[in-house]
Order: sequence, then C-alpha cells, then structure tokens
Amino acid sequence: MATLLRGNDLRTLGFPEGRAIGLALAQLQRKHLKKLSQTDQLALLGQLLTNPKDYLTDLDWSHTAAALLPAPSRHIALAERKPYVTFGAEHIDPSAIHQMETAMKLPVTVAGALMPDAHHGYGLPIGGVLATDNAVIPYAVGVDIGCRMALSVFDLPPKYLTQRVQELRTLLLNNTRFGSGRGWERGHRMASAVLDRDEFLEIPFLKNKRDKAAEQVGTSGSGNHFVEFGIVEITEAEIDLGVPLGQYLGLLSHSGSRGLGAGIAEHYTRLAKDVCQLPTEAQHLAWLGLDTEAGQEYWAAMNLAGDYASACHAQIHQRLAKALGERPIAKVENHHNFAWKEQLADGREVVVHRKGATPAGAGVLGIIPGSMTAPGFIVRGKGLAESLSSASHGAGRLMSRTRAKAELTESGVRKHLAEHGIELIGGGLDEAPMAYKDIHTVMASQRELVDVLGSFTPKIVRMDGA
Repeated sequence: MATLLRGNDLRTLGFPEGRAIGLALAQLQRKHLKKLSQTDQLALLGQLLTNPKDYLTDLDWSHTAAALLPAPSRHIALAERKPYVTFGAEHIDPSAIHQMETAMKLPVTVAGALMPDAHHGYGLPIGGVLATDNAVIPYAVGVDIGCRMALSVFDLPPKYLTQRVQELRTLLLNNTRFGSGRGWERGHRMASAVLDRDEFLEIPFLKNKRDKAAEQVGTSGSGNHFVEFGIVEITEAEIDLGVPLGQYLGLLSHSGSRGLGAGIAEHYTRLAKDVCQLPTEAQHLAWLGLDTEAGQEYWAAMNLAGDYASACHAQIHQRLAKALGERPIAKVENHHNFAWKEQLADGREVVVHRKGATPAGAGVLGIIPGSMTAPGFIVRGKGLAESLSSASHGAGRLMSRTRAKAELTESGVRKHLAEHGIELIGGGLDEAPMAYKDIHTVMASQRELVDVLGSFTPKIVRMDGA
C-alpha cells in the first residue's frame, strides 16, 4: 500500500489551494486507489491537473476535475425572466410559481409552461415544462426518470370487480413488488432485453448497476406509485384504441425507473452543479450541455432509464394478464419526468423537459389519473404550442406529505375509501385521496390541451405498505 499523500504533496504538484485538494485526498482513500504506489498516484493526479476536462465524466474523479476548472467558467448569473403560460393558475401554490419563474431566468431557457396540477418540487416544479437550448437539466427531468402511466383494457365486464374482489386482491399481492430497494426474489425474475443494453458497459457510472436493475425490473417504488384494477369506460366513438363504446375491466400502473433512475439523477446532478454553479435559488437547475461528453452521457443514461421504466410496466402487466388468463384488447402508455428533443413552432430544435407533465402532441394518447376515489382520464393531445404540447400528469398534490400525515387520520381515510367502494392494499396517509387536488377542476383547466376519450375509475388499489 502506498504511503499516504498529504495536502502539501498536491500543492507541490501544482494543485491550487481550495476544495480540489480535499476532494482528491478523499478519493485516494478508496480501496482500489490506495493500492497504487505513491508514484502512480502522483502520475494520475498530474494527468488530472493537466486535463481536468477529460475527467469530468470519470466515476472516481468527476468532482475533483470540476473543482479544478477555472471559477469564471462555472459561476453563472441568471438572466431576465422569459414569459411563460400557466394553466389553472388560481389552483397553483405560490412556491411552485416562484420555482417556475426562477427556471425561466436560466440563460439556456427558451420557453416554458406550467400545468394545472403543478406543485412544489426540486428545481423545476412538478407540472413544469421547460424548453432549453442544447442543454439538459437532470433535476428538471426529475429523480424518477421515465416515470409513467400504463393502462391495459381487458374484455371483461365491470361486475368482475365486485364478484372477484378477493381473487383480484390476491393477484395484485402475488404479482407485484413495492417499496424502496425491493426487488423480485431469485426464481421469480423475468428476462428483459433492456438489461442487455450496451450502456451498462459503456457508461462508467452504470458499470455496477446492472445487477440491481435486474433484481428490480418489473417492480414498483414507494410514494404515489400504484398498480390497480378498475373500470374503464370508453365514451368517445372516434377513439384510436379500436375499442367499442362501453365499460371494461382495466389495469392501471404508475411507477418509474426505480433505483437505476434515482442513481443516474443524483450522479449527474452533482456533476452538473460542479460545472454549472448557479445562485442558491436556482442551484437545482444546473445543466449539462449536449455538446459535452457529460451531457451526452447523461442523455444516453436517461434514455436507458426511460426504457427500463417501460420494461418494468410491461412485466407488471404481463404478469397480471397471465394470472387473469386474459390478453388485453388495448393499451395506453405515456411517460413524464423526461426530456425530448422537439421543434418549436418557429422551427427551432429545443430540449423539452416535462417534470410531472404528460406529452400532449396532436393525436398523442395518454392517461391522466385522478386519485383513489376519483377517476382518471384517457386523453388525446391537441398539440397546443403555448403548452409546449403538454398536459398535466395527474391531479397534483393539494397537501404536502408532511401536512397530510399531520392533519389526516387513519380512521377518516378508511371511512372515505369505504364510502367510495375502494379496496386498498398498503398506502399511507400521505397518499390519501384528500391530499390531492380535484381532478375535475384540473381537467377543466386544460380543455384546450386534450380531448377526453374515456375514463378509468379505481376499485382495487395496491401501493407500498403492509
């Protein structure tokens, strides 16, 4: 094992006074680096000092490399706020509006819109849509990359739900897994092509992430994630699903990219903050240029996480369809917490971040859920330019999780669910229906964004918890 290097050794090498020295010394304590001889350690640090930009995406040295960059290239001032459109402004809390206005001051911002379900988040508010010029903002995508809704419609009558409540409860318990860190046990896992993707080998940060991803594929997270049976009602004859008007058994799921997406978000947000230092109120909006290696790496990792989230839903629906002994006659799937390269009306290519917002381009199908005791809606986008072809991703929170836990009671929530005929497995006070906005009010605020083609009413709901 090498003799420990000290701060003076790094100063002699040419390291500037400051946090880069502390970061470098801390990294040298890692097991695989401690094995290097002192000569090799100094040679490595010398290369890092000479070409810090070459190490900005290195798994070990990205933060040290960022600290070595000249300060002027990292400190960025906010610009004058650009205009944006808000839908349902009277129902959005001031903190979410303040976050959106801060995002509209970024030098890379081109356009923005705020959806009627908007509420406070990290960086960009939940329900915020932001178009940027050749830049991607990890926290404007969100921690749960590619989080999505997926609906399967089965040719079974609604009475199936009341006649087979216990059977459907058992199917949900046996064919879903919920919770932070939770995965499928060995022997119960299903293969997925997404696990064979080259990104797991080519992107340094992802090289040790495949095993956990294999364990968690086909599972759901905690919080507001769910898998539920309910009643689908098709109300629009000219729907693109090829399903006649009427009522059907439906299966709706909501979750994202599990630990894989969370790890990607946290790693590249830290990297973005190092290379793009913004004022305190905007620090979570640090971006990576798509013309940089780090930006391209995040973009590839983000797309992998999005495809992984889709694979999770595919397996959830596959398991439950098999257990039902039925094939779905139609499916609808859409995602949020993602960034897309799109063109504005004037032809400019931009990166559109939809954090808790549903893509609603002309003719694009989607599903916008309500709460456990309120319907969700199957929608078709109208492609309104002012909304950046977006719509809400749900009802949106009325109460914070902390407030819901403080103000609501278990008995009160159980009574409310019973009055609406809802069978709940798991869940918590923070996800009670009363903690969410009125979905009908939200939908009324976005009539110019989407057409309603049908509805989904939850009946048997599975969430994280006992």
